Amino acid sequence: MTSFEDFKSLVKGNRSCRRFDHTVKISMNELFDLVDLARHCASAGNNQPLKYILSTSEPTNQAIFDCLGWATYLKDWPGPDPSERPTAYIVITGDHTISDKFWCDHGIAAQTLLLGARARSLAGCMFGAINIKKLKSVLDIPDHLEVKLVVALGKPVEKAAIDEVGPDGSIKYFRDENQVHHVPKRSLDTLVFKTFS
Repeated sequence: MTSFEDFKSLVKGNRSCRRFDHTVKISMNELFDLVDLARHCASAGNNQPLKYILSTSEPTNQAIFDCLGWATYLKDWPGPDPSERPTAYIVITGDHTISDKFWCDHGIAAQTLLLGARARSLAGCMFGAINIKKLKSVLDIPDHLEVKLVVALGKPVEKAAIDEVGPDGSIKYFRDENQVHHVPKRSLDTLVFKTFS
């Protein structure tokens, strides 16, 4: 059984990563292993409506990359250069032939995929900023599959740090002069609204 401290370390290490070692490839078997983790997650009504599109192909990865919005708060950064791009993607879709409501299933699945990646010393980033029309066209995704999220994966080269939200209250992530990616987090006492004991 995993200890709470080990799990906490895994969660804290699971930062959104946007820069990867493009020479380290991820195998299709590794992607199947990650989807197998997501397959075991809770699903509303146990409908299990999610379907996954997996890519380790360079041309397909490039096509997916071109459909994503990278790092909203880093205004002067267009995304990773070719040597630091992800080497795999998982596109999470909801199958309307199974259900028209996907609730939070795709969020649970994406977080599980990313935790599994971290457990394998990989990293990733989930994207909701997607040019869905373009992505559906380039991947030939049929109408009954609704694109919900894209998860980019690779071997991380980015260093990330969790900071407390400062006096200005800003939650915008930023990079320092050493290219360390800082992510401000609200303090625990500001999140717990009320307690009963």
